[in-house]
Amino acid sequence: MRSRIFNTLAALAVVLTLCSAAPATHAQGAAAAWPSGGAKPVVYTCPMHPEVKSKKKGSCPKCKMDLRPASTEAQGMQAASAETPSAKPGAAADAHASHAPSKMTIPDVELLDQDGHSVRFYTDLVKGKTVAVNFVFTTCTTICPPLGATFARLQKELGARAGRDVRLVSISVDPATDTPERLKAWGAKFHAGEGWTLVTGPKPQVDELLRALGASVANPADHTPTVLIGNDAAGQWTRAYGLAGPAVLIGLIDDAAAGRLDPANASNAKESAR
Repeated sequence: MRSRIFNTLAALAVVLTLCSAAPATHAQGAAAAWPSGGAKPVVYTCPMHPEVKSKKKGSCPKCKMDLRPASTEAQGMQAASAETPSAKPGAAADAHASHAPSKMTIPDVELLDQDGHSVRFYTDLVKGKTVAVNFVFTTCTTICPPLGATFARLQKELGARAGRDVRLVSISVDPATDTPERLKAWGAKFHAGEGWTLVTGPKPQVDELLRALGASVANPADHTPTVLIGNDAAGQWTRAYGLAGPAVLIGLIDDAAAGRLDPANASNAKESAR
């Protein structure tokens, strides 16, 4: 009798041990999904090319923008999709959509052009238009003169289309220094015509615009040689290497105007620079 009771108690102890181990194993598996300390891994993405992702800081290989931490919600969606073994019928289309040209929300800030005239950036320069936008400052002695020269060549290649079908816009990243007069003198070096608008203005408004366009920098000298090309009417935008050959940039502008912008073309612009 004692032996039977002992065996029963031993079996019960084994069952209780197995039941208590199961939740612990599950908890360990869940904890393994994230680093110790409860911190989720940070995923860095490009604001203009969300398909570009990295586990560490760096720059986008397509547009050279600094990668930024993805939102917690976005990371959660990425993790959920990675854990799902089967995809819904529309999943392939959604994945392809992430490679589509980016859309932009552009503030209609009031600025000054090179002639000192007040302009609403979105309403007067962008709304319904195809545009190419670069970022410069007049005291720059490194990449800004080549950026100006590239726009001068674009202006020449566009001919009568400049201002009529396509607008070139240069935004000062140093509005505290760049008055309309300084911008006009800088633009004159590159024979800026009526289809090429240079803008500056109060620093808060310019900073707001630069943030919206993904071109905000703490130090003007840190800005990158990027050109933003888009078709507002079609809602298509991309970035390209601002010192690429005019033929490459004209091709992107033509694609934007036709509503067939492909961001993959912009990624090849640097290699085509000359």
